[in-house]
Amino acid sequence: MSGNLRRMDPASRDLGRVGIWSGVLRRGDPAEAADAAAELDELGYGALWIPGGAGGDVLGDARRLLDATTRAVVATGILNVWMHEPADVANGHAELTAAHPGRFLLGLGVSHAPAVERSNQQYRRPFTKMVEFLDALDAAAPSVPHEEEVLAALGPRMLELAARRTAGAHPYFVPPEHTAVAREALGTGPLLATEQMVVLDDDPTSARAVAREHASRYLVLPNYTNNLRNLGFDDHDFAAPGSDRLIDAIVAWGDADAIVERVRAHHDAGADHVCVQVLVADPASFPREEWRTLAPALI
Repeated sequence: MSGNLRRMDPASRDLGRVGIWSGVLRRGDPAEAADAAAELDELGYGALWIPGGAGGDVLGDARRLLDATTRAVVATGILNVWMHEPADVANGHAELTAAHPGRFLLGLGVSHAPAVERSNQQYRRPFTKMVEFLDALDAAAPSVPHEEEVLAALGPRMLELAARRTAGAHPYFVPPEHTAVAREALGTGPLLATEQMVVLDDDPTSARAVAREHASRYLVLPNYTNNLRNLGFDDHDFAAPGSDRLIDAIVAWGDADAIVERVRAHHDAGADHVCVQVLVADPASFPREEWRTLAPALI
């Protein structure tokens, strides 16, 4: 794949240009997840990103993927700082990096009010919560090196914190226009690993249907909608089921060439690494054929 690609700091995990972001690698059948991870590793994807916003043993799930692979980095996208104790995270990080040196990246995020409040916590001062969590990771024994952390970051304050306190940022649910904004905010050094949803289908009706089924959960979350307002979207775009303009900006759909074009747009806007999240009609299934089809085009 051609296009502009920034050279990452050698201290950062070697993510390569393109990785896979996948909920099913964490929530799906563990045996198939391990087998799929091994195949993704062999296909050449640089990193495997798994969600952790709902809590649970995300580090244990990362360990299973690390054990199943030999080369790819495994990253949390993200570990919810409201649902874990920093000391436990630091200890888990130390165990993972001891077993698989250089292959684990700890992505941290403040998640969203509905998810946090379902756990009987109050979603107050999320920026302060993140600062305090990072302070605790620094103070832990062993501590977590800054170059082995990234932050889910959309707005300027969190992007600045990501640049100052960690290896960089992992924006989610964003178009390439945000990638350019994030790169400007981060500066030239920090890692920028942007998530991109894709549907490998060139029929507009069926492709947008799959995209809307997945995107709808995010269009009610202010963290995302407020960020998109800054890029020119408005209530008309957010109204269910989401405007074509918004869906097409957030979810790339079409053939492999169309997906490559969108990933290249992120690289050209300043992303070091793009985490491709393949969407299919059955979200519980492993999109292995799509991963195989995209690999030679993207890598």
